[in-house]
Amino acid sequence: MPRIALATYDPGTGPSKDADLPSLVQALNDAGAQADAPYWDDPGTDWSAYDLVVIRSPWDYSWRAAEFTAWLERVARATRIANPAEIIRWNIDKRYLGELAAAGVPTVPTTYLAPGEAAGPGLPTDHEYVIKPTSGAGARFAARYTAADHETAARHLARMHAEGFTAMVQPYLKGIDVTGERALQFFGGRLLHASRKGAVLAPGTPYDADKVAHPDLTPWQPKDDELAVAEKALAAVPASSAPLLYARVDLADGPDGMPRLMELELVEPNLFLFLHPDSVPRVAAAILAHLDQVRDDVTA
Repeated sequence: MPRIALATYDPGTGPSKDADLPSLVQALNDAGAQADAPYWDDPGTDWSAYDLVVIRSPWDYSWRAAEFTAWLERVARATRIANPAEIIRWNIDKRYLGELAAAGVPTVPTTYLAPGEAAGPGLPTDHEYVIKPTSGAGARFAARYTAADHETAARHLARMHAEGFTAMVQPYLKGIDVTGERALQFFGGRLLHASRKGAVLAPGTPYDADKVAHPDLTPWQPKDDELAVAEKALAAVPASSAPLLYARVDLADGPDGMPRLMELELVEPNLFLFLHPDSVPRVAAAILAHLDQVRDDVTA
């Protein structure tokens, strides 16, 4: 019986935000595996006891990046891990968007401002824009600004730089307010399902305010042009020691009405299985098939 760990985060005294985790553990157990959901930072977990560790929802990792990366290396030495450790390292820092843009993937134009770089020259003066960290999740440290908000935006940058974060500055895609963001989920190399959500960043919302990360979430049927961008993005991912198990491709419409890549989530994407319950057994089957594949790769 294969042992599978779905690595998650410790929610402390509150409930876990990963609503999909119980159903996925149950589906794996029903499919003949022994599945657990240990906390990624639990020092008492013996990761080598698992045949496969799936990085499922360590949703506090982006604020503990050095600790998470060290943990990732330890687990990768101890057992099989999905997605591959080298891909996760690459995907943790959203400067990968520049590499994908260079490969011809339609992306949101992005300027990067690292700690120590002057903030003023990097802030737009003629259009609405967004500032967010290259390592972040759940819209934390993200905010939307106009040219008139220069001083507030500069303070935002100064706070991020003081905490060691590199900032991303992107034009705000106004199409999000109309058509929302679409998330295309892939598992085992195939489209699993897709969802659409409304705009996350409201004008005037402080960067350090709590935000609803997935407002007005609904199922979505992806269009041909969205699938084309998603497939182009996935094809541009660097080669790795093992195939990808999962990917979420986040898209929004650019000024021309065509989809642009917002984010390629290969670390710990929310799967929204609660919105697509028929996908639960498909995900469990894909995890087990992936384990069989990487086992074969090792013994070949």
